[in-house]
Amino acid sequence: METLEIKNLKVAIDHKPILNGVSLTVAPGEVHAIMGPNGSGKSTLAQTLFRHPKYEVAGGTMRFGRAKLNEMTTDKIAQTGMLLAFQYPQSVSGVSVQNLLKVAQSVRGERVSVDTFVKNLKQKAKSMRLPAEFLTRSLNEGFSGGEKKKAEILQLAMLAPKLVVLDETDSGLDVDALKIVGREVNKLKKNGVSVIIITHYNRVLKYIEPDFVHIMYHGRIIKSGRKDLAHTIEKGGYNQFIKTKQKG
Repeated sequence: METLEIKNLKVAIDHKPILNGVSLTVAPGEVHAIMGPNGSGKSTLAQTLFRHPKYEVAGGTMRFGRAKLNEMTTDKIAQTGMLLAFQYPQSVSGVSVQNLLKVAQSVRGERVSVDTFVKNLKQKAKSMRLPAEFLTRSLNEGFSGGEKKKAEILQLAMLAPKLVVLDETDSGLDVDALKIVGREVNKLKKNGVSVIIITHYNRVLKYIEPDFVHIMYHGRIIKSGRKDLAHTIEKGGYNQFIKTKQKG
């Protein structure tokens, strides 16, 4: 497994600075939660890691093992084993979940018989309480918000990633769906997969225990700590840390 290393990352949109020097190291099997108020740069960091063309890297480096992410396109980054679960999964007409995953496995050089692939897919879908009929429907078309998020996690489970970024995957999920997502993410961690969870709230961290918690504000990480930091945020909000940073 590889380590993700982000050093002094600076990112802009239309020449307007969004990230102002983010540094973060995520070792294999670690879970890092990135928290912070709206507009702090959390989702920008996620999108930049996967080289969304909207985000201009103005400085700093991103590496995943030997892969220099700054110099790579999104498809090549995905082939390194990095995967992103979106906050708002898009619908793709005419492409089923089953076909998408089969093609993705083929592109990554995984050779599995169709029968074995379908059997594994159905088993994982059942464990997530996602009806088998969803597997042959167009991706996310007619899916509820919770079903879309489960479909995202199903894709992660099937593609055997090395690192996953969950961009507010907990948003809009009820408690039962949140437990299922938490269980599947914990399985990934046990297999040595690194996880970055981007979230506003502590509730998802009741089901996915982070090794580290980071607070982002104005495009910088202003505070890092262990899981107890998330409880402190829940009790007193972000202002307690923002005020300390401003005084400093």
